[in-house]
Amino acid sequence: MPTEREKMLAGELYDALAPQLTAARARAEDLCYDFNATRQRQSAERREILQQLLGDGGDSAWIQPPFFCDYGTNIYLGERVYFNFNCIVLDVCEVRIGDFTFLGPGVHLYTATHPLNAQLRRTQEFGKPITIGSDVWIGGGAIICPGVNIGSKTVIGAGSVVTKTIPPGVLAAGNPCRVIRDLAP
Repeated sequence: MPTEREKMLAGELYDALAPQLTAARARAEDLCYDFNATRQRQSAERREILQQLLGDGGDSAWIQPPFFCDYGTNIYLGERVYFNFNCIVLDVCEVRIGDFTFLGPGVHLYTATHPLNAQLRRTQEFGKPITIGSDVWIGGGAIICPGVNIGSKTVIGAGSVVTKTIPPGVLAAGNPCRVIRDLAP
């Protein structure tokens, strides 16, 4: 029988209050607290915390505090990914971000979602992974919803709510986010 963590990562209904998951979130909360308490000049300490927190990419990512996530271990970053201030990642499923991708201030990535059935929602939730390509720029305040893929070299306008997959090499914006035009290579 799969564990609640295995069900969570597979995008199946799971119990978020299972002891293993509660402990993993507490670990991430402590690491985020430590990270957010650092000063700019403490780059070595920040790097060490990110390497403990993230699934991969903590060695070259630049994340401006404050930063918050559910687990951290489900976040996989390519080379030199940048998060500006106040970003939040609800990583109940994997979040994969490609090389040289920039997230503006206050960008939120949500893999977590909930059943529409109220009775089921009392005890269960589920998630859908997010994948963001390389060389993507996501403007400040954008929200990336569960199950979204964003193609490489795409720009997402500030304040956008991305509810569906966005192809590579486009400018997309709005609520809901939609493709505005292709970007020249």
